[in-house]
Amino acid sequence: MDLVLKEKVIIVTGGSKGIGFGICESLILEGATVVIIGRNKDSIPTAIKQLSARGGIVGHAYAELTDPEACKKAIDEVINTYGTIDGLVNNAGVNDGVSLAGGNFELFNRSLQRNLTHYYMMAHYCLPALKKSKGVIVNIGSKTAETGQGGTSGYAAANGGRNALTREWAVELLPYHIRVNAVIVAESFTPLYEKWIQQFPDPQAKRNAIEARIPFENRMTTPREIGNTVAFLLSNQSSHTTGQLIHVDGGYTHLDRALNPSSE
Repeated sequence: MDLVLKEKVIIVTGGSKGIGFGICESLILEGATVVIIGRNKDSIPTAIKQLSARGGIVGHAYAELTDPEACKKAIDEVINTYGTIDGLVNNAGVNDGVSLAGGNFELFNRSLQRNLTHYYMMAHYCLPALKKSKGVIVNIGSKTAETGQGGTSGYAAANGGRNALTREWAVELLPYHIRVNAVIVAESFTPLYEKWIQQFPDPQAKRNAIEARIPFENRMTTPREIGNTVAFLLSNQSSHTTGQLIHVDGGYTHLDRALNPSSE
């Protein structure tokens, strides 16, 4: 299916690694121009090199996303360079483990800044350009907003906020023909996930136990599978889809995992 994304300018926050990189891979295969925004001056050049080697057109703007002025500056750079913004993928974030018992106000507030506030700021500063292009916003969310996880109050709250903003923006932006959707992720083996799982005495056994509870094919979702859904939502092939929370998770969030023989 041709998603007709050729030469569309799409911003992907946190696009240099993990799920963000998988999203960028899917987009360049559709001919989109991808602009990675983030703070990592080590991983962003590497990602640009890898994506460009596959024929992708890739740009970047450095920004500490917890800084509103840095967000504004990054969006201004994109508009000055490309003249338009056709899509925004809010992806950057980190499951930082700010718990109810072990956290405090400062840590909780910092977690919201790292995982939610910049979703608002990026959309806010992109909005004039998105109105002109009748563009699309896709927010990346996590199952933690619906299932809980334990020990990560800040991240769970931020993801609840991402879901709420998706629905709120879908309503507010109806008059401008801007669609807003979210892709909800459960278990995807990213570099951050691998770092987390290495904390266990037997990382492979832990991974096997997690995958046994994923109903569809007993495996984690790949970043590219998430990216493919994001690309579809950014395209006019999904032209009447807005305000949706679409779970790309192998059935983890909603299917009864007791039905899976591997989990018995």
